[in-house]
Amino acid sequence: MSVIALDDFFQELAGVSGRAILPFFRMAMSVGHKDGKGAFDPVTEGDRAGEVAIRRLIKDRFPSHGIRGEEFGEENIAAEYTWLVDPIDGTRAFICGLPTWGTLVGLLRNGKPVFGMMHQPFVGETFVGDGRTAHLISGQGKRRLSTSRRTVLGDCYIATTNPKLITGSEGDRYNRLESQCKLARYGTDCYAYSLLAGGHIDIVVETGLQDYDVAPLIPIIEGAGGIITTWTGASAAKGGSVVVAANAALHAQALTILGG
Repeated sequence: MSVIALDDFFQELAGVSGRAILPFFRMAMSVGHKDGKGAFDPVTEGDRAGEVAIRRLIKDRFPSHGIRGEEFGEENIAAEYTWLVDPIDGTRAFICGLPTWGTLVGLLRNGKPVFGMMHQPFVGETFVGDGRTAHLISGQGKRRLSTSRRTVLGDCYIATTNPKLITGSEGDRYNRLESQCKLARYGTDCYAYSLLAGGHIDIVVETGLQDYDVAPLIPIIEGAGGIITTWTGASAAKGGSVVVAANAALHAQALTILGG
């Protein structure tokens, strides 16, 4: 598969998923609780409609590929190429009418992320990357992304979805890192990673991620010059506790604190 062909296909995926999801955004809709136990884990008609549309297009174009999605599980994931799908990353934001959610689609080859997309149809932005370059596609055209050059924690902006989700000793370490940064912002979900790729945020920290939450973002971050790993410095492709930094210098400082 050529990069050009993939780029065109991801634009198709952005279009079909946006058309499936947007009719439910800021509209009356039913909101379910996935397992009915524990912390509220919402799922909406928009989540399901978006994943159905994405799966249909992938199966039509690449029938031999595997797919793993948040809403409908996995198929043929032993294939050389596997697609990861999170139709609405940030469902809590979605049900509150906040435009900080996005559609994540990533392509793995033998388990390694090779292409990824974060699409926000309401604001009309699509972030794509192949690990070597990354771009923002919007109404203003196509622009290459590059991470920030800030290397001092005291100058940096850090983001996480909700610091209350980072508990125990991990929470203590996160708080130490945040206290050394200039500014912290919450509630940004997948948008934080994309804005880091664009040079607006310097560090993103999360815990409890699934592969479809983060693997689609890896080629975007790395293509823009950023570094993404687990808190122990391992590959983030399978999720877990993840730290993203704009450059190697910041990443090393963050790991020193988060790694315990």
